[in-house]
Amino acid sequence: MQVKQAPKGVWPVMLTPFTKDNEVDYPALEQLINWYIDNGVHGLFAVCLSSEMLHLSLEERVAVARFVQEKTAGRVPVVASGHISESFQQQLEEIRQISATGVDAFVLVTNRLAAEDEDEEVWKRRAQTILETFPDVTFGLYECPIPYHRLLSPELVKWCADTGRFTFMKECSNNLEQIKAKIKAAEGTPLNIFVANNPHVLEVMQGGGGGYSGMLASFQPDLYAWLTDNWDKQPDKAEWLQNYLGASCLYEGRHYHIGTRYYLQLEGLDITLKSRSKKASDFKVTHEREIEQFRKFNQYVKQTLLE
Repeated sequence: MQVKQAPKGVWPVMLTPFTKDNEVDYPALEQLINWYIDNGVHGLFAVCLSSEMLHLSLEERVAVARFVQEKTAGRVPVVASGHISESFQQQLEEIRQISATGVDAFVLVTNRLAAEDEDEEVWKRRAQTILETFPDVTFGLYECPIPYHRLLSPELVKWCADTGRFTFMKECSNNLEQIKAKIKAAEGTPLNIFVANNPHVLEVMQGGGGGYSGMLASFQPDLYAWLTDNWDKQPDKAEWLQNYLGASCLYEGRHYHIGTRYYLQLEGLDITLKSRSKKASDFKVTHEREIEQFRKFNQYVKQTLLE
């Protein structure tokens, strides 16, 4: 099968909006899809940790992946994960159902293919089983930190890349030397490496990597889109913007699931603060002010630097 390389740029890790009754809010999800695309993203990563995949039933994971793929309508590619079971056989069924939605790639969570005390040979054998079980599916990789953080060695990344079956990797080491080694390992293959840690986005682009797929793109994708589109054409502005984006990663630990929804409300999206993993009641007026002021700073950056 012919696998296309994932387009370079910014790939937001998508939220899953919920109604006040705790159901998936599909009208809000459609708004979110269009808002991301209108803000210049190059692809979408649905059914991931930011999507609260650990709190979605298999039926919901399948439905969300299908909805995002259908409503995106080919404007940008869509990848999705969602194999969260302990049982490998159950994971195969999750992969079968979610990949059948038509997403451009199914993203394998690296900590699901081997236990924490198992080595990379075990991981490789299970990955080979998946590739053989689904010969017509394109895959991705995601170094998800939950339930434990399994980072792939550059050698294992090269093995995956050399199969020709992988197109997308969300790299989560927060280690620039590891990131560079993985980019080099994937050279000449369809696999593009996207960093999750936003202080390194510019360095990743300069080193031939794919770009950014991290938490902050879920609410300020336009800034990352500008950086990944213009880093080589306007290097001075790109460096200034990277400095700002690197510092803004401190927001990641500040009520991410709720604060991000509040930010999107300020952007005009009809989305509730409802989350299945966090309590909206813990989001206080002080936190609202933080988000409001952060958004104004983002607007100032766009108006003074990028326009």
